[in-house]
Amino acid sequence: MRSAISRSPLIDMVKGMACITIVWHHLAFYGPMSDIALPLAPALMAWLYDYGRMAVQVFLVVGGYLAAGSLAPQGVARFDQAGSAIAKRFVRLVVPYAVALVLTVVVSALVRTSLDHPSVPSEPTLAQLLANALLLQDLVRQDALSAGVWYVAIDFQLFTLSVLMWAGVRALPGAWAQRHAVVLARGLIVAGIAASLWFFNCISALDMWALYFLGSYGLGMLAYWAVRSPRPSLWLMAIVALGGVALALDYRGRVAVSVLTASGLVLALRSERVRSWADLSVWAPLVQLGQMSYSVFLVHFAVCLMVNALVATMWPDSLGINALGMLMAFVLSLLAGRWMYLRVERHVPSWSTALRWQAGLVGTGLLVVVSSHWA
Repeated sequence: MRSAISRSPLIDMVKGMACITIVWHHLAFYGPMSDIALPLAPALMAWLYDYGRMAVQVFLVVGGYLAAGSLAPQGVARFDQAGSAIAKRFVRLVVPYAVALVLTVVVSALVRTSLDHPSVPSEPTLAQLLANALLLQDLVRQDALSAGVWYVAIDFQLFTLSVLMWAGVRALPGAWAQRHAVVLARGLIVAGIAASLWFFNCISALDMWALYFLGSYGLGMLAYWAVRSPRPSLWLMAIVALGGVALALDYRGRVAVSVLTASGLVLALRSERVRSWADLSVWAPLVQLGQMSYSVFLVHFAVCLMVNALVATMWPDSLGINALGMLMAFVLSLLAGRWMYLRVERHVPSWSTALRWQAGLVGTGLLVVVSSHWA
């Protein structure tokens, strides 16, 4: 049962649905196609604009779930060296991330003269390029080069924080600490979730730091242990209690989504019937989308920019064509994400590959700036 649970396609289905929501949120948020097509479906556009971003909380919970499974499935560190685990995570994140940013920088340069809209990024600076290449853009107050890339930086922070916490517990001296390592580690996770949900997540100025999002990420970890536990009700009670207190102190829709996602994962993955239902071939496309959701997430903004520029140039006032343009941008985003997944993300990365693409990002950005000044 545990083996089947850990490989359940249900996780990828959840990621696939969240990915679809995020792409459509950005299509509604970044015009001008959505601005023109708004009268055709104002309620749907408003929902996507205001609430589509909540899907990020689903990714955070699932990210915590998967992190617990890879780093500490039994509650204690399974990795050997903290530095090695962090470095591998950085490289795996950065290679497709840098490839996508190179594409976004090039597309932004191509459409900048024809698409006069706030959604088009301005010419990058050297400081901005370096900060984005190193996942530091928000921490050093530099604009992101693409929509949603802040999440990649936060994911890396959360993973790093988790690795350091488990490594720290493992390094505690004394036989007592070693005997109670599982309790200490899990207790520290629960304390971190409480601090995040009850305090840090209430301060919007902290939203560039892992502590702001640790609550949702940690609920995913509790969900993982609940799924594998002979007594899942205790973990479910912890998830509901931690989230319930947070909502009583300061109701936030994003926290409610995280609690529902974590609880739903436990109930669904503990149910053999639900897991069997998720195995049906009819859901295979959604499962595949979940598997490549990171690549789609990274590349879709460049695709949407390109389609926005084309439609705005040729059919600037047509409601129907702008609505079809949004649909075309969505489909092309999936195709581009599939290409990215097969050609880049699935390949085992290396430091040399990461450094080449980071250097390529900086060099491409500088070349774009120089070219525009000479034009």
